[in-house]
Amino acid sequence: MAHKVVDKIAKISGVNEKTNNNNNRNKNNNSNGKNGNRNSNGGNRKNNTPKHTDKPIRIIPLGGLNEIGKNLTVFEYEDDALILDCGMAFPDDDMLGVDIVIPDITYLHKIADRIRGIVLTHGHEDHIGALPYVLKEFSVPVYGTRLTLGILKNKLKEHGILNQVKLNTINAGDKVKLGAFTAEFIHTNHSIADAVAIALHTPTGIILHTGDFKIDSTPIDSDMIDLARFGELGKEGVLALLSDSTNADRPGVTFSEKSIGKTFDNLFEKGEQNKQRIIVATFASNVHRVQQIINSAVKYNRKVAVSGRSMENVISAAIELEYMHVPENTLIGLDEINKYPKEQLVVITTGSQGESMAALTRMAFTSHKKINIEPNDLVIISASPIPGNEKSVANVVNELLKQGAEVIYEKQADVHVSGHACQEELKMILSLVKPKYFIPVHGEYRHLCKHKGLAVHTGIDPKNIFVMDLGNVLELSRSSAKIVGSVPSGKVLVDGLGVGDVGNIVLRDRKHLAEDGIIIVVMTIEKESGECVSGPDIISRGFVYVRESEDLMEEIKKQTTSVVENCLSGRSFDWTTLKTRVKNDVGNYLYVKTKRRPMILPIIMEV
Repeated sequence: MAHKVVDKIAKISGVNEKTNNNNNRNKNNNSNGKNGNRNSNGGNRKNNTPKHTDKPIRIIPLGGLNEIGKNLTVFEYEDDALILDCGMAFPDDDMLGVDIVIPDITYLHKIADRIRGIVLTHGHEDHIGALPYVLKEFSVPVYGTRLTLGILKNKLKEHGILNQVKLNTINAGDKVKLGAFTAEFIHTNHSIADAVAIALHTPTGIILHTGDFKIDSTPIDSDMIDLARFGELGKEGVLALLSDSTNADRPGVTFSEKSIGKTFDNLFEKGEQNKQRIIVATFASNVHRVQQIINSAVKYNRKVAVSGRSMENVISAAIELEYMHVPENTLIGLDEINKYPKEQLVVITTGSQGESMAALTRMAFTSHKKINIEPNDLVIISASPIPGNEKSVANVVNELLKQGAEVIYEKQADVHVSGHACQEELKMILSLVKPKYFIPVHGEYRHLCKHKGLAVHTGIDPKNIFVMDLGNVLELSRSSAKIVGSVPSGKVLVDGLGVGDVGNIVLRDRKHLAEDGIIIVVMTIEKESGECVSGPDIISRGFVYVRESEDLMEEIKKQTTSVVENCLSGRSFDWTTLKTRVKNDVGNYLYVKTKRRPMILPIIMEV
């Protein structure tokens, strides 16, 4: 399957095989959603919204605050509602067995008939990852840039709903009318191409959401963030600014993505001198980073293989939409890597965060079907660990070193730059926009508080800054702003095909089983006589090794028999009481003996 995908990528990358639909990268797509209309002049920035009123706008974050991930914000004006981004998050360590986490969308069902559309800032998972689950429940148009929708299409196709969703491609500079809202898309820089900020023009005023961004003066695509438009909006008057807080605790400015190119060239030159195969792990969605890796590979005459489904999908979409340019005959399939000397190979792979099933992790633990780490391999991890993933990344690095590879990661070389703005850039946006109200978003609580401090430093009244919680309802007008209540919010856990069927009780039981194991007590009781005719048999899993704890198993049997005899002696009992007594008495006995509390599961059959 992977070989087929790479063949498709290689075919798309051919100079003479591009489709007619993608010859003009800036060609407007004029398809309209059922509830929204595109301005015929997409680049026209004339504001066609009604004159300002003092009717309130409601801002309701359902994700992305006090956390990293699952960004989703609802904006409401009278009978119209708009959703900005719809992302997922990775599960915490204590969410055993959970695949992903998505926002609680209970509130969206209450306003379903008022939702005019979903607008997207960019194609990262924490901004689009929940869309397949949400779009199964709501039939609303989606608006995003070409690469964002290109990545989203692959996700919707996997879920079997691509043909059911109305996707509308926009370009930076376009405006889309969605009920009372006119959404204006403004070009920004981030660690993925085609990122935009979104200005919502409303009868009450302008609400500006930066999306994830940084100010890159030498971006890979040669298009710098549209600071001029931010300044123009500031002069027009911005009622409220919602701004990315991820790096609010980092002083200075974020380095340009282009600075990574020189580092790759130096490492590839070293790899050539030492005749090393090079394996580079990075975020699949970082198209600019992947482009620079390919540029260095071409410069040093190396073939490029791709490992990891998400990496294959993103590269395929980026090449097809002309956001990446790969010379012909550069890409090869994983099945072909044995045909070339190791010093002529580069493998671009997923797994920069130490994910258990990602390709790099499987390579490190020798479970990858096609690639084994070998001595003298040069492995470059071109990413910084997301908070909480540090231990997983360290484990992968340790295993790679044990296999004899040379490993380069963030602390050893400049192989990664952030896609988020640092303090000086955040202050520049605040100074340009000059919002009346400010809401820091996209970050943990410490990031939001730090961003609030930066806003105060630029002259914003602390009373006009709102560090919000998920579900808070912020009501804004031209004369006042206040939190007026809350709506249902939180986390919905996705486990396999189950969405929301794993809750706190299930997680508690999984944690209990993981920490202390389980003891199953099986016995059969004759209904008429009340006698125990079989058992008790004791089954232990994850508690103790039975063959080395036979004495303890016998004591558990005796304890269980004693409890059952006491309950049955009066010939007046109920099954619930009997099971409860077995659980409590056996559990207390085991705690005294072992200081552990395994889950006790009595199975009592009646004959």
